[in-house]
Amino acid sequence: MDPVHIIGAGLAGSEAAWQIARAGVPVVLHEMRPQVETFAHKTGDCAEMVCSNSFRSDDDEMNAVGQLHWEMRAAGGLIMSMADRHRLPAGGALAVDRDAFSAAVTEALRAEPLVEIVPGEIRDLPEDGNWIVATGPLTSDALAGSIRGLTGTEALAFFDAIAPIVHAETIDMSVAWEQSRYDKGETEAEQRAYINCPMTKPEYEAFIDALLAADKTEFREGETAGYFDGCLPIEVMAERGRETLRHGPMKPVGLTNAHNPAEKAYAVVQLRRDNALGTLYNIVGFQTKMKYGAQTEVFRMIPGLQNASFARLGGIHRNSFLNSPTLLDDRMRLRARPNLRFAGQVTGVEGYVESAAMGLLAGRMAAAEAKGGDLAPPSGNTAMGALIHHITGGAEAKTFQPMNVNFGLFPPLDEMRGGRKGRKDRYPAYTSRAKDDFRAWLAAQ
Repeated sequence: MDPVHIIGAGLAGSEAAWQIARAGVPVVLHEMRPQVETFAHKTGDCAEMVCSNSFRSDDDEMNAVGQLHWEMRAAGGLIMSMADRHRLPAGGALAVDRDAFSAAVTEALRAEPLVEIVPGEIRDLPEDGNWIVATGPLTSDALAGSIRGLTGTEALAFFDAIAPIVHAETIDMSVAWEQSRYDKGETEAEQRAYINCPMTKPEYEAFIDALLAADKTEFREGETAGYFDGCLPIEVMAERGRETLRHGPMKPVGLTNAHNPAEKAYAVVQLRRDNALGTLYNIVGFQTKMKYGAQTEVFRMIPGLQNASFARLGGIHRNSFLNSPTLLDDRMRLRARPNLRFAGQVTGVEGYVESAAMGLLAGRMAAAEAKGGDLAPPSGNTAMGALIHHITGGAEAKTFQPMNVNFGLFPPLDEMRGGRKGRKDRYPAYTSRAKDDFRAWLAAQ
């Protein structure tokens, strides 16, 4: 049997390779790192996480991304399996030790007899064979040029930002305290999964002033892409109004200062554990385009971080993605060259789990084709089905932008028509229906 070839060993490419091999089909996984580096990646490992270390909510009853977690686990997904194995306390979220996670994904793929990992850059889109392009938002210039040449259109783009990571030992715990918002989590460790740095109103106002005045990375001439709203730099949020951050990543609700329970903070900066050792913490929601020197100065204004040492400072990069509603069919194949499937963030989904889920679907579809069959996507009632429907025809092509999974992508519930129902009724109904349909999809294969 001819192998399926995958370009890119990120989360989507790694998941696709795993699904193909588990279907009994050989797969060749091409990865340009570490021979060809990107500014964001630090290793040559598969499924390296370059931004947050969180897969977001793990609640599969009340949250759409939690339902997506459930579907990937039900489908035997490698990404979710390794995430569960290397999870860190994070309240109701699924956060992982990023280095241990990517190393485990790499080890699992190398140990799979039907997977061959081949280093080196693929610079042109192949004309023959069964291929999946899962190069992510940092597709190399050469391959991006090949994609543009084939599709006859410029890939759309937006700017994404990375949050800084702090050495835990440099956080002043006489000022900060450990607590998850609303004490969320089943165990004590989960209820204390975050470190919180409180601000008074004068401290918050001074921080906003410094943030607005700081030196920032400027876009080069001709770069006109916008931001993805789910990952806005904090400076951009601050520019939208001085109170925006206090009602966003710096909201003080659901937290009680362990050092002074009677005093209510005006704003709170949260840090989430970034590795199993608990030696690194990332500043939640603090993606930034400030220059490095300005970041150090501004972030040390945060109470508890006055002596902080940074393992990584924030940054900003240009993410490219396809106008998938016009370019891809419902099997994720490029209409102009059907031997090519696209998967992951390059298709216009946003988020680690969403990217991996599109890799899972592309992998299963490619494996079915390699065995002489055809696999339709799951029902639009499922989280995966809602995503693939959105990117391959459900979205308006003229205004297409990257999208996280959310219940707004799910078809309305018949029993909910004719009146507004609260989330406590609607969300479990969505996820229950999704689970039934996804089980049926798996059983039919």
